[in-house]
Formats: sequence, structure tokens, C-alpha cells
Amino acid sequence: MYRFLLTPRWWGINLFVVLAIPFCVFMGSWQLGRFEDRAQAHKEAEEKPVVSTEPAAPVGALLPVDKLTSGRVAEATGTYAEQFLVPARKLGDREGHYVLTLLRQSDGSPALPVVRGWLPGTADPDEAPAPPEGEVSLSGVLQAPEHSGSPGVYKSGGLPADQVGIISAASLVNLVPYGVENAWVTLTDGQPGNAGLTPVPPAATPGSGLDLKAFQNLGYTGEWFVFAGFVVFMWFRLLRRDAEVARDEALGIAPEGPPQPVAAEPPAGAGTAEDASEDAGAEGRQPAPAP
Repeated sequence: MYRFLLTPRWWGINLFVVLAIPFCVFMGSWQLGRFEDRAQAHKEAEEKPVVSTEPAAPVGALLPVDKLTSGRVAEATGTYAEQFLVPARKLGDREGHYVLTLLRQSDGSPALPVVRGWLPGTADPDEAPAPPEGEVSLSGVLQAPEHSGSPGVYKSGGLPADQVGIISAASLVNLVPYGVENAWVTLTDGQPGNAGLTPVPPAATPGSGLDLKAFQNLGYTGEWFVFAGFVVFMWFRLLRRDAEVARDEALGIAPEGPPQPVAAEPPAGAGTAEDASEDAGAEGRQPAPAP
């Protein structure tokens, strides 16, 4: 009864099932592993201090900034150049702004954005203290560049030329005639250039939490396992259907065809076509009337 499994059609079906199920299981396991990695990174980020306890290192040795180098104490030497304000930045419950100054590094590397501190109130360049002149050596906590989805960034456009809404090379490279590092540091207390400013506490490492992408991985895990179950379900359904057809053929039961149209029965008292023909012939054989 199951000889139909040896037909070319079923060879193709079985080959598809043999390949599809392991593929779906593999993809589901891979997506589950991605979710577990993000969950582990989130757990490590909660246990890890925002400021790394590793020794300070030159900023060039810590770039490009990533999850391992974000929060490390970076050292740099150079002279302060252009200064910008970053509006709409809270410190605790108070509204204020950052004072951001570019440091032209002595080794010729791109300029390093340095958040020297925070000031309360509306951003006003006249109230921001000027950076120290001459060459300075500083150390600050290395931070990853911000993007439009970062919490606390200024989302409105139309800022003055001396203000930026996002601390990143993309927002600064068009404002100065030299290269800018795609990272920034926030000065700790007691560093040269932050007198009169409140130090900005470093932020947690970006991308280490259970964000939407982590739950997308979990959703994709369920989808791939559902696909594998659907392949098995369809295989059994096709097998059952063909087995029933083969059993009926073995018993000599013809498969049901489409319903045939039923001829309409003539009304009561009406003759058939043959009767009408005979009546017509009889009328033709009647003798003619006498003259």
C-alpha cells in the first residue's frame, strides 16, 4: 500500500523534508543562541561598573570604542580648540546642557570631543567657561558616539551654529575643518578645564541591554520551530491522503469523480420524443376526407 513512497514525486517530497527540518532547527537554535548572548551581555553590564577598573590607557589604543573599551579611562594630550554646547541634557532632575570642547591631539590624531562638564539652565555660550590655553594632558571616561535613538539626545532641529544635539563625529565633522574621533570622553573631577563645571557621569555601555533586537531573536526562534513542525504536519497529511487513495485502488473502489448533471424529467401527462414522432406519423397516414 505504501509503494507510492518510491515514486519520483515522493522522492522529492522526502528530500525536501529531510533538508528542511534540520535547517529550521539549526536556524531556531542559532536565533536562541543570539538571544542568550544578549541576555548574558545584559547581565554582565548590570554587574559591571560604568567606569572600568582597568588602568588608564592612551585614547588611541582604545579606539574604535566598543563594549570592551567603553567605560575605560582614556588619556590624551593636546590643545583645546572649538567649543560647542549640547542643549537639553539633564543631570538628575535639573535641566541644563553639556560644554563640549574639541581637543586637537598632539600626535596628529583626529580631534577628540571632550565633555568638560555640565551647566544648569538654557544653553548660552557667554556663560560657558572658556577652555584653558596651551597644551593640556587629561584623562576621562571613554564613551561611545551617540545616535538619534540614544536616550536624552536633542531631537529638534534648527540648532545654532555653536550647538550640537548629538555627540558624534557625524554631527561635528561638518562644523570644523579637521577630522574628529567617533568617540568622546567625559572629564572626571579635578581635570584641567572643568573648573566651575559639574562633571558629567559616564553612561552605561550602549547595546548591552535587552533591547528590541533581543526579543526579535526570541520571536524568530519560535518561528523557525513552528516552520519545522509545519513541515512534519504537511508530510503526514500528504502521506495519509495518498495512503487512502492507494487503499481504495487496492479494494477496487473508483475515486469519486465530479457530479454528473441529472436530466430533467418531463411533466406528468407529457409524452416522450418517440411518442410525439409516432403521433406525427399517424397523422400523416390518415385518409383524406371524401369529396
